[in-house]
Amino acid sequence: MVATVSGFADGALAAEYVPVRDSPPAVAREFRGAWVASVYNIDWPSKPGLPVSRQKSELIAIFDKAVALKMNAIILQVRPGCDALYSSKLEPWSRWLTGTQGKSPGYDPLSFAVAEAHARGLELHAWCNPFRALGAATTKASSTHVTRRHPEWVRKYEGKVWLDPGLAAVRDYSTKVLMDIVRRYDIDGLHIDDYFYPYPKNPAAGYNQFPDLTAFKASGARDRNAWRRANIDAFISNLNREIKAEKPWVKFGISPFGIWKPGVPRGIKADLDNYSMIFGDSKKWLNNGWCDYMSPQLYWPIGGDQDFAKLLPWWDSENKSGRHVWPGLAVDRIGRDRNASEIGKQIGLSRGSRRRSHGHCLWSMKQVMTNNGGIASTLDKSYYTTKALVPAMRHLSAYTPPPPSVRATLSADGLTIDWAVPRGVPVRAFTLQAKKAGTWSTVAVSSASKRGFKLSSRWGTYDAVAVKLVDRYGNISAPVVLGRR
Repeated sequence: MVATVSGFADGALAAEYVPVRDSPPAVAREFRGAWVASVYNIDWPSKPGLPVSRQKSELIAIFDKAVALKMNAIILQVRPGCDALYSSKLEPWSRWLTGTQGKSPGYDPLSFAVAEAHARGLELHAWCNPFRALGAATTKASSTHVTRRHPEWVRKYEGKVWLDPGLAAVRDYSTKVLMDIVRRYDIDGLHIDDYFYPYPKNPAAGYNQFPDLTAFKASGARDRNAWRRANIDAFISNLNREIKAEKPWVKFGISPFGIWKPGVPRGIKADLDNYSMIFGDSKKWLNNGWCDYMSPQLYWPIGGDQDFAKLLPWWDSENKSGRHVWPGLAVDRIGRDRNASEIGKQIGLSRGSRRRSHGHCLWSMKQVMTNNGGIASTLDKSYYTTKALVPAMRHLSAYTPPPPSVRATLSADGLTIDWAVPRGVPVRAFTLQAKKAGTWSTVAVSSASKRGFKLSSRWGTYDAVAVKLVDRYGNISAPVVLGRR
């Protein structure tokens, strides 16, 4: 299908480029994301208390690097411990921004991040932890922090401070905070990590001494571990429903610990697991479709007792709801137990022909920025060779949006392609493909805020160009194709 050109006030069209019948190939689809952690200033900002201009320039550098490598998503940590890297009336400013919890950085980092990411054609997913309250019991909490306002919710465990997920009031509070982000910001996804109940100090002991006995007894439940899992199940399923009721296009993503249970699949050995130690039944969540994508943290090499090549197919086999499974890859372990080529092999497995949806997520962006072990170079030269769109969320919407209106104007300094948005269509991006010497290539994935693109004269003359519209669910329109007369 080829769409026609219309919708411009003057109806002008350069004589050299007119609508033609041609069939550009499908734009590649693959989730290429990276986590950007704020806790302990792992990725961003590089340290607390930086001037606003420095914080902004560091984040822009991360986005620009992602674009240069043909990545398409950033998962930015905005709530590491019941604090906020965004303007919130519910929780205090994060100390990782200014050095003091509750002190304003002088701007809204999440608003800035969303705008800058979208301007570059990147998705921005807001990453939150639902129940971790303070990274250390010695941290000075502001007067507005939840641990000061609701000390009855607080539980201390292994030097850290948590909210008790066994309390319905805590689950409701965390849901309220996360939904406040969904409502007020134009994020593409809400993302939660693997911290539900805290990891046990001694996994080999097989029992988590988290101090929730009072809540457990009050619940009337008989099995403490099953009760804990039920608490998290209730939180996950309810949060998913609330997101979809508010903004159905916002993706809900979860990145659980990569091993559901030891011995599953056969041959996998581990002292730690999701199910019985941190009480997250991630298999159930995926089976039931309580998320839009899952990024299990498959941080192990290929082969061995925690074999990536066994774990990834198992997660795929549990995707009974037809969601997306995009494994987390540990680029931070390059130089320890693997090299960049090992990550490349894992990306290759994530692109297997039997997989429903291609994609992966890198832990973390800092390693990409520093080119740890040559990982950025390896990705650029061998794995991210063409631009790609995030896979569509067809389980949320199978609607095919109408094509944009497009025109092309040739001048001495290049070819300018302009487009207009169909009225009422929830646009997220546009793709631009160009044909030269009989071969099509994807030149750009542009944000909805842009209304055109310019191919400079240094590119030479293209035989044809094609523009497609991408809606908020990732669905793509038919192309509008313009070619040389």
